[in-house]
Amino acid sequence: MSRPAAVVRPERPGDFAAIRAVTAAAFAGAAHSAPPVDATGDPGEAALVEWLRADAGYLPTLALVAEEEGLVVGHAITTRGWIDAPGRDPVPALGLGPISVRPDRQGRGIGGALLAATVRGAEALGERLIALLGDPAYYGAHGWEPASRHGIAAPDPAWGELFQVRLLPAHDGARGTFRYAAPFARLG
Repeated sequence: MSRPAAVVRPERPGDFAAIRAVTAAAFAGAAHSAPPVDATGDPGEAALVEWLRADAGYLPTLALVAEEEGLVVGHAITTRGWIDAPGRDPVPALGLGPISVRPDRQGRGIGGALLAATVRGAEALGERLIALLGDPAYYGAHGWEPASRHGIAAPDPAWGELFQVRLLPAHDGARGTFRYAAPFARLG
């Protein structure tokens, strides 16, 4: 018997506590998670989601939850980023992350559904590209490629091929260094 597919929709204020719990659980114990930044002891990504909501780069239509049987089981937030190049005005782009799926629901296509919905939403807004930091094997299977192949440098050169982009139909060949929304810098 198959399970019903997760429903992906924009987040609502009533989801915020569940989103924090999903994000904290998804990043707890992960080798790449940010250290706690508040008294909760949750991985830094849980606080980052809240900081991003309070930032001017917050795009509510691209802050998505995956819901199964009324429970939030996944979350992805995409915020305004920029591509900077010397002598040129910054070019708007998108930064995806954190993206989280409850550990007991991983491997069921929920992350892929969140990624697909994010891409559709970004395309509908006429965005150029989405950047993220993550596992190339996983994200590559969903259409992401190393950003360096497209002349887009990571904010931290040490990220190498972990820094990836998904080019969208409105991409106009912009090249330069990607800059995430300001709250990302708070994680250090």
